[in-house]
This record gives sequence, structure tokens and C-alpha cells, in this order.
Amino acid sequence: MRKHWLLFSQAVTIALALLFVIHTLKPELLPNAARGGVVTLYESATSGEDIKPQQSSMSVAAQRAMPAVVNIYTSTSVKQQANPFRDDPVFRFFFGEQGDMEPQNNSSLGSGVIVSPDGYILTNHHVVEAADQIEVALADGRKAKAHVIGSDPETDLAVIKIELAGALPAITFGHPEKALVGDMVLAIGNPFGVGQTVTMGIVSALKRDHLGLNTFENFIQTDAAINPGNSGGALVDVHGDLLGINSAIYSPNGGSLGIGFAIPATTAKKTMEQIIQNGSVTRGWIGAAVQELTPELIESFGLKSETGVLVTEIVAGSPAEKAGIQAGDVLLNIDSNPITDWSSMLETVANLPPGKIVAVAFARDGKTVSVQVKVGKRPLPKAQ
Repeated sequence: MRKHWLLFSQAVTIALALLFVIHTLKPELLPNAARGGVVTLYESATSGEDIKPQQSSMSVAAQRAMPAVVNIYTSTSVKQQANPFRDDPVFRFFFGEQGDMEPQNNSSLGSGVIVSPDGYILTNHHVVEAADQIEVALADGRKAKAHVIGSDPETDLAVIKIELAGALPAITFGHPEKALVGDMVLAIGNPFGVGQTVTMGIVSALKRDHLGLNTFENFIQTDAAINPGNSGGALVDVHGDLLGINSAIYSPNGGSLGIGFAIPATTAKKTMEQIIQNGSVTRGWIGAAVQELTPELIESFGLKSETGVLVTEIVAGSPAEKAGIQAGDVLLNIDSNPITDWSSMLETVANLPPGKIVAVAFARDGKTVSVQVKVGKRPLPKAQ
């Protein structure tokens, strides 16, 4: 009996010693009850300064692009009737004609993107249209007055310039032609005037047109939140490179519904270069209004091909009229470029330099006819 008691005592002593060692060195091996209900937390041995952004994070792209995105504040001086008693003879006796009109300032806001270290900024035409004063606020807090170099209402793009000491943080242009639906993007701007804001989404669609927003449309569609004040801001890729200039949203109430549109950086760059060099954009024009073909039109005209566009109107005195093109003709080819729809015809003609003589092929009465057309200069759009 004494021998058994001795063995039991030794076993208990060894167990207690082992429990003490485990509790001291490896407490996580014990159940919660044995640890008095203490929850074990795991903390990284890496200091906060050494932590790098997660692979899925867009912080690197944001930090690279944000310094080049600016806030734009514009004001327009307008006059309105100042007093309902302006026609009263007594009122006019004391206050004269000066009481008729009272100047007021209407202010608005938007965004822009610095595209060169010497201060050129891309934004939307509608952001700076008719503005009397433009102030630009940089991400680092600096502010400067800006003046308009030129604008293009048909693409809704404008170029403004600021003068500040030193090189400014210019954005790097990306390659929107390589973008794919599903690519992650960031929209950077100044929504509702709250200050610079970054939203994330994906490329929802490419080459969106026929939206009735601009004359020349080739939008990148995104679900990254774009709200009033984001206009003119940057849409960037995962590297922080510029994919497009945020321009418009689809919304009945002015808020983001996940359908935003950006002008591709390639279009913006081409337009910007012409504005900086010439103060405006020069495009080709032949003076023919067209519409796309429908199965009914193809059948009624007896066309052998479904490609082409139907000429609906010819401007008097235009290059098309001088070349003999008539309403009812179906344009098939311009300067060796096949015409597949309305947008392809518009873009093909716009890219032709004024004065160039090009071959235009069209179908008339079941026959294909080719004529020489001297391209004219596209007239400026009428002010809205």
C-alpha cells in the first residue's frame, strides 16, 4: 500500500511540474479554463513602419496619382433684376438706372489633372465654360489662379494653366486601349466639394457611344463612384496611370448609381496637344448628315451589303454637295476606311486634315460610285 501511494505522489508531482512548465512557456496549449479565461492574441513581430501595402490594396496607385489631381473652383458674374420696384417712377427718381441690374457671382466646382510639370491641367469643358475666374487647389494645399488655354465642347475637354514655382506633380498617361472589362480602377476628384476623394471600382464597359453626351463619344464606363465635383478628375489604373478623364454619370438625382463615364486618355491627349498648339481643335468635315442602316432600309434600297450609312441631308455649299453626293446615297468607304456605322463615319471624317482630297465610295441605285471630295474644316458647334 505504501508503495502505491509513493508512486501516486510522484506522478502527481511530475504532472504539476509539467503543467507549470506548459503554463509558463506555452500557455496557448492549455484550454481557456486552465488559463483563467484569458484570450490569446497574435501580434506581428514586424513594426508598423515595415508593413507594406497588401497585394490587393490600391494605396500605391492612389498615392502616385493623387498629387496630380486638383480641385477647381470657378465663379461667373451674372446680372439679375435687383428690385421689383425698378419700374416705379419714385424709385427710379432716387436710384436711377443703376437699380435695374445687380451683379452676382455664381460659383461651381470640379476637378482637373496636372498633365505637365509646367502647369497645364486637363479638365472638362463644362467645368470651366463661361467662367470669369478659376482657382486651382493642389493636393499639397497650394492655390493658384488659372486661365483657359482652350476648350473643345465636342469632346467636353478643356486645358487650363497655372503658374507656380518649381515643377508640378504631373500624372503619367496610361494605355486605355489595353484596358479590359473587369480591370480595377480608381476615380479621384473633389465630389460635392468635400475635398480630394478616392473611390474604387472596375471597368464596366468600353467604347460606350450613342449616349447623347458629346459629339464624339468613346467612353470608358466604370462603377467607381463619380459624383458632382468629380468632373474633370482622373480615372487611373492599378499603377496610378491615367486611363481617362471623368466626365459624366447616369443618374436621375445627381448622385452616383454606379454608372459613370470617362473620356479615354488617348482622346484627351490628342485633344490637349491640339489645344496647346493651336488654342482649339481642327477637324475634317464634308457636310453630310447620316443615319445607320436598318434591315428595312437595306431591303428598300436593295443593298447587297449591310455596311455603310444612309445620307439623310447635305449641307448647301459643303464639300459633299460639290462632289455630287446626295441624300439617299449610302456611304461605304472614305479614304480607304470602311464605314460601318454613324460613329465610324464621324471619326473617320474628323481625323482627316482640312484641304485633303479623298476618295469617297457610295451606293446609288444599286451601283457603287466613287468621287473625289476636298475635305473642309468642321464648323464650331453652336453655343448651347
